[in-house]
Amino acid sequence: MRGYFGIGSERISKAMNLGAVLRTAHAFNASFAFSIKAHYKAREVNLADTSKSDTHLPLYEWATLDDMRLPKGCVLVGVELDDRAVDLPSFRHPLNAAYLLGPEKGSLSPEASALCTHLVKIPTRFCVNLSIAAAVVMYDRMISMGGYPPRPVSSSNSIGGPPPTAEWRAPRRR
Repeated sequence: MRGYFGIGSERISKAMNLGAVLRTAHAFNASFAFSIKAHYKAREVNLADTSKSDTHLPLYEWATLDDMRLPKGCVLVGVELDDRAVDLPSFRHPLNAAYLLGPEKGSLSPEASALCTHLVKIPTRFCVNLSIAAAVVMYDRMISMGGYPPRPVSSSNSIGGPPPTAEWRAPRRR
């Protein structure tokens, strides 16, 4: 897959969520992770980050939005349930992106939203856990940018043909 991405959160407060985001970012081959105005106990992060991502994936911890420094050409994409946001399944991911999620019990700050080039939302009835949202975004990026062929139009186009039914019988060997 070409390009790179990072994933992070503004005002994350639960160490277990950060650990899960880091582990998942490591699994999806993120280039970096970050936090802005985070409030958590660092020693608890490792309870969820069982892949020990800190040895494979840089974590940038910025005290304020003004401190945030993204690589040149990196597009900031906010992930937020917002009427202005594009549904994630119809979003074309930038080649080089940093995905910013809000805190566990809240939304991206207006200042953070204003910095984002794009806002996307996961089309759910209500917000999901922060680490789950991060995983969904990374999975969608992988599926849409990872060089996978388009999915078949119907299940009968999948490898192996249609699923067997009561009337279906395997061909006889000769």
